[in-house]
Amino acid sequence: MSLVRLTIKGISYSQTQNGAYALLLSEMEGERQLPIVIGAFEAQSIAIAIEKDIRPPRPLTHDLFKNFADRFSIIVKQVIIHKLVDGVFYSSLICERDKIEEIIDARTSDAIALALRFNAPIFTYKNILDKAGVHLKATDEQEDAYQMATPDIEHKAPEATPTDNDNNLKHKSLSELNNALEEAVNNEDYEAAARIRDEISKRK
Repeated sequence: MSLVRLTIKGISYSQTQNGAYALLLSEMEGERQLPIVIGAFEAQSIAIAIEKDIRPPRPLTHDLFKNFADRFSIIVKQVIIHKLVDGVFYSSLICERDKIEEIIDARTSDAIALALRFNAPIFTYKNILDKAGVHLKATDEQEDAYQMATPDIEHKAPEATPTDNDNNLKHKSLSELNNALEEAVNNEDYEAAARIRDEISKRK
């Protein structure tokens, strides 16, 4: 079976499931995208690894794993989403230490969070993309991604109501937003930090 390389298209808040997020993976040489619904913690960890402008004062779980692996000369060479059963994606970390390769089972959200920290490529098999891939022409069609990815709930997060917080942010000055961003990061409230960061980006 041939492997297809994927890239991260983005993460969006689910409009259909409180506390859930949609991670959108896109094939690098094609138009299909693979939506996976993940929990808030995993979404925050992936978003922080992507943006790189939010630095947590203490390491998150995936950062700790990366630090541990670095200390013992373990590298993650690649991530493969290798199976899809009853709407659940299964992934493997291909690791190497002292030129010995090992395969470690992992949840897809954790595997991708680690792939970002190791700058490791993400792959899936063509038959999985044929089965679960979708064509999303525009961002306003992302709600369809949630519907198709709904069975792959990997982590149940507490209910959230981001719309009220977003409305409050619109009334703050840029200086207040920057202070709020710093405070959110110091408090390790990365979900709030992400919303504040997005509001700051809109004004640049």
